[in-house]
Amino acid sequence: MSGLGQTLTSLRRRPGRTFLTALGTALGIATIVALLAVAGGAQHSAGELVQLGASDLGLFQKDAADPTTSILSTDLIPELRRTPGIADATPLVLLVNDLPKSPAAIVFGANRNGFLTQRLVFSTGRMYRSGHEIVVGDELARQLHTRPGDSLTVAHRTFNVVGIYHIGVAYQDSGAFIPLATAQTISGRQGEATTIPIKLDPGTRPAAAEKTIAARFPGILIIADAEEATRAGANGQLISQAALVIAVLALAIGGIGVMNTMLMAVIERRSEFALLSAVGWSGPQVAGRVLFESLLTTIIGAALGLIIGILGAQLLVNALGAQTFISPHVTAWDLGRALLVGVLIGILGGLYPAWRAAHVSPAHVLAQH
Repeated sequence: MSGLGQTLTSLRRRPGRTFLTALGTALGIATIVALLAVAGGAQHSAGELVQLGASDLGLFQKDAADPTTSILSTDLIPELRRTPGIADATPLVLLVNDLPKSPAAIVFGANRNGFLTQRLVFSTGRMYRSGHEIVVGDELARQLHTRPGDSLTVAHRTFNVVGIYHIGVAYQDSGAFIPLATAQTISGRQGEATTIPIKLDPGTRPAAAEKTIAARFPGILIIADAEEATRAGANGQLISQAALVIAVLALAIGGIGVMNTMLMAVIERRSEFALLSAVGWSGPQVAGRVLFESLLTTIIGAALGLIIGILGAQLLVNALGAQTFISPHVTAWDLGRALLVGVLIGILGGLYPAWRAAHVSPAHVLAQH
C-alpha cells in the first residue's frame, strides 16, 4: 500500500478525531479568510467610492476612519475652482444608514447644478427642485419598488420621489440624491462636505494636479485612483491587521490542538510504530508518516475553512445590511495565505508527535505486551 493510502487508512480508523482536528483548523482558516475578504471588500469599495461620477480626483479629510466620515469645509470650493488645472469642484455629503428601508444605501447630498448631478440620466421623472424632494437610483428603486409620486423617509424626514435615474456607478444607482443644503442640515454639517470631487481641465495630468492641490491645501488627502483609495480609511487596514493577529493565534492554538491530537494517536499506536521499526523502518521514515498524517488532516481542514470563510464573509455582510457598501473581495493571494497557515499548523502541530513516534523503542513496547 502506498504511503498516501496508509495515511488515509489511519485517518479513517479514527473518523471522529480526524473530523474534530480538521474542523478546528477549518474554523481558524475560515476566520482568517472572512477577515481578509471583508478588508479587501472595504478597500475595493473605497476605490469605487472615490471615482464618483466623472470626477478625476477625490478630496478627503486626512486620517478619517473611512471615506464616509471625512469632513471638509465648503469654503474650499471657490479657491479650488480658481486653481490652475481644475475645471470644477463640487461638494458632496454622504449620508449612511439614514434610509430605514435600505440601511446600506447611501444618500448623496449634492447641488442640482453640479457636474456630478448633471450626469444623472432620468428614466422617469425629473431632478429635485426643493428640499423635500429626492431622486432615486434605478437599482434602489427596483429593490424598494419605488416610483415617482411615492415617498421615502431619510433620517426621520419625508421626501417626495420625483425621479428615477441611472448613472452607471454602483453606489449611486443603489442610492439616492437630495439637495446639498438638506443633507447638511440632516448631518449637522452646515458649510461642510464629506468629500469634494474634482474635475480636471482637459490635458491636465492628475499627478500634476495633486502636487498643486497638496501645496495649496495642506492637510487634505488627495485620491487619484482606486489603488490609492486604501489610504482614505483606517478601517480596512485595521481589519487587515486583525487578520494577521488571528493568523498568528490560529497558528498557536491550531498547532497546539493538532499536536495534542497527534500525540494521543502516537501513544495509542505505539505498537504499530514499534512494529514498523522492527521491520526496518528508520526513525525519519516513522516521523515522516506521522507528520504527513498531521499535514493531510490540516490541509483537509484548511480547504473546508476556505469555503466556510468565503461564504461566511458574504453572510456576515448580508446580516449587517452592508452589502451595498461592502462586497467581500477575496484574491488568490488571500486564499494562498490562508492555505499556508493551514499547512504551517499541520507542520508545527506534527513535529513533536513525529519525534515521539520516531523514538518509540520496539523492545520496550514488546516487553509491555
